[in-house]
Amino acid sequence: MNAYSAIEKDPRTALSEQMEDLRAGMLGVEGAADHMQPMTHFPDWAKNEIWFLTSRETDLVRKLVPGQKAKYVLMGKKQDFQACLRGSLTETMDTDRLEKIWSPVAAAWFQGGKEDPNLTMLCLKLDSGQVWGSTDSTLRFGFEIARANLTEEKLPDVGTQAVLTF
Repeated sequence: MNAYSAIEKDPRTALSEQMEDLRAGMLGVEGAADHMQPMTHFPDWAKNEIWFLTSRETDLVRKLVPGQKAKYVLMGKKQDFQACLRGSLTETMDTDRLEKIWSPVAAAWFQGGKEDPNLTMLCLKLDSGQVWGSTDSTLRFGFEIARANLTEEKLPDVGTQAVLTF
């Protein structure tokens, strides 16, 4: 199912399924002059949280104020899905969760493994989000563009969007 249809059917499920297929997105705190940073996500949909493993030495962690509002942005592999998720970001170590999400990929970034003194976790407690999906049909896209150019008051219908509240 393409992103357009998936979002029309169930935006929250579409988001969850897209995140399963993606390795990373961009995380940044609101109001900061720093750029967003690529991060691998570990969602916990039962609690509306997204977890991240990172180093205490990053600018993001050093400048983070507990509970600061942050955004996490994703784009699907086919570029037909986009999402922006917003919530409160907090640095917190959760050893039980760390056990669940730890992997050889994570281990490559932390020389001391799970005991590395620079290892920390960030939790984005979601409050809202927005997802967008576009058609992956070249034929439909072309038809909608042609129709919009022939009809003054008609805009092309090649995408959909939904607002999520967590």
